Amino acid sequence: MNLENKTILITGGTGSLGKALTAHIFKNHPNIKKLIILSRDEQKQFQMAQEYLEKDYPQIRFFLGDVRDQERLVRAFQGVDIVIHAAAMKHVHLAEYNPDECIKTNIGGAQNVIYAALQTSVKNVVALSTDKACAPINLYGATKLTSDKLFVAANNIKGENPIKFSVVRYGNVMGSNGSVIPFFMKKKSEGKLPITDTTMTRFNISLQGGVDMVMHAIEHAWGGEIFIPKIPSYNIVDVAKAVAPECSLDIVGIRPGEKIHEEMITSSDAFYTYDLGKYYTILPTVPTFNISDFVDKFNAKLVEPGFNYNSGTNTEWETVDTLRTLIKEHLDPTFEI
Repeated sequence: MNLENKTILITGGTGSLGKALTAHIFKNHPNIKKLIILSRDEQKQFQMAQEYLEKDYPQIRFFLGDVRDQERLVRAFQGVDIVIHAAAMKHVHLAEYNPDECIKTNIGGAQNVIYAALQTSVKNVVALSTDKACAPINLYGATKLTSDKLFVAANNIKGENPIKFSVVRYGNVMGSNGSVIPFFMKKKSEGKLPITDTTMTRFNISLQGGVDMVMHAIEHAWGGEIFIPKIPSYNIVDVAKAVAPECSLDIVGIRPGEKIHEEMITSSDAFYTYDLGKYYTILPTVPTFNISDFVDKFNAKLVEPGFNYNSGTNTEWETVDTLRTLIKEHLDPTFEI
């Protein structure tokens, strides 16, 4: 992919994925024109600026702003070629307790990103989704499903504008802020780990896997796709055994809005879902391109009727040993395996 002389903006750029994307872009695309980190947290921006000093990274810019502020986004998007929309309220239980705030950020913010991109010269928008947007039972998932629908439908209102909007959807990012493995690693000194339900499963993807998906969408999206990776699942008890086998387990029950298993593709989506090899993609029900051309270009294969992609019935699984290896590789080089 050639990003030479391109200007990229990341909303929520001080978060786990934003920082991983920043590192990846500077390592692999040093000839970009500018990389703009937009977020509302001045402390995180200050801390990130210490890692990316202007003398070493002259292309980086830090832009304070909130995706709820449409006018600020229009200003921020001036001269931008590619927008990666990673800003969101993502904690399920906090969204259940503060629904208005979640709606304003995750739905209103998505609408503002779309509006600002259409008002400026942005060519490509990639929005981050979550497995919780698939058949949602909690407010966070419902807002992200709505966000996905908004970004997919934005391709229908762009007129002659050559802009493309697409979505990447994946499961729990290993080691991201607030995720279960760092939580268990902090808790293990207490000798007891809280477990919601012993049968609970989740999809697992590394930060780099998430970054790779975003870069894939930037390069290959035609507009309106929801890209989904083929990734392994884990059982929550195996995570606990991997992190702290010496700890006892305290079964605390599932929290409001939690599922036992997550889905990324429902059987209702199967009619529009194609296997691309490394990824699946759910194509829009009203595409702006010819489906047969898309199939020929990517050697895409329609999945079987009734297909669904569920963390509990997945065919690929992490084990205690593979989880330990991943923790050492991605989170803590001193972790003993």
